[in-house]
Amino acid sequence: MPEENKTETATQEKRKFNFNYDKYYKLLLMIPIILLVFSLIYLGSFYSKNGDIIHRDVSLAGGTIITIKGEVEQSLLEPALSEKFPGISFKQLTDITTGKQIALEIQSSASPEQLKPEIEKILGYELKEGENSNIEFQGASLSQDFYRQLIIAFLIAFVLMSIVIFIMFRTFVPSIAVIFAIFADIAMPLALIDFLGIKLSAAGIAAFLMLVGYSVDTDILLTTRALKSRDGSVNSRIFRAFKTGSLMTITALAAVLPAFFIVTGLPDSFRQIFLILAIGLVADLINTWLTNASIIK
Repeated sequence: MPEENKTETATQEKRKFNFNYDKYYKLLLMIPIILLVFSLIYLGSFYSKNGDIIHRDVSLAGGTIITIKGEVEQSLLEPALSEKFPGISFKQLTDITTGKQIALEIQSSASPEQLKPEIEKILGYELKEGENSNIEFQGASLSQDFYRQLIIAFLIAFVLMSIVIFIMFRTFVPSIAVIFAIFADIAMPLALIDFLGIKLSAAGIAAFLMLVGYSVDTDILLTTRALKSRDGSVNSRIFRAFKTGSLMTITALAAVLPAFFIVTGLPDSFRQIFLILAIGLVADLINTWLTNASIIK
């Protein structure tokens, strides 16, 4: 009797899921569409104001990075330097085990000849390369070329991924649904990153490229299970794909979120990768299981 009761309960839950999903899946589709529209509007507005779709750091825009060793008070430097060098940014580097500050990193589009004397004037001592500081300079033209190559590589990867999707499914609507969901997985995190004012590095662009790979996994899983399998109803096939795919995404989130929030002293590039992947994976949950699943149904 207990086994029969369990079977009957599972059947009732499945019927309830089918009824609710059949009733609300079109309304659920509106949630990611509204989020995507707002994201695209914000990105368009951002581009019209800044001439680009992202904030770029020194590695992509060119400029100077001065790392001052030791415990340096950021509050001592920031007010004066921010007045003379618009867009300057500061980051405290800490020991990964103790959390104690070991250096202060300053990034600016100014040249070392402009930035270094101003810092020395405020600190009251000379910055000596290798002893109490490190100075790096990246030319604007070289950074621009590097940024352009990264964008071209990203676009080529997206186009090749789209071609593979069309070859796999050979049907227009499911293929477009997958590509649309992946595009939304990129657009939504990008809009949020811009809104937060985060300056992207080369590692950040690479993180978006990694996000394409994460996104396409769950979308192909869903589309393959829903369209190519003939076991059970469409709802049951979608639900089985959801259980597997959401577990994959949540597992990936469980890997990147602790690294971002708990581990201190990580380089900016690593933290940026973890943050973009975390935001993108949350977006993937929305776009795969609300957008793509609803279109397929």
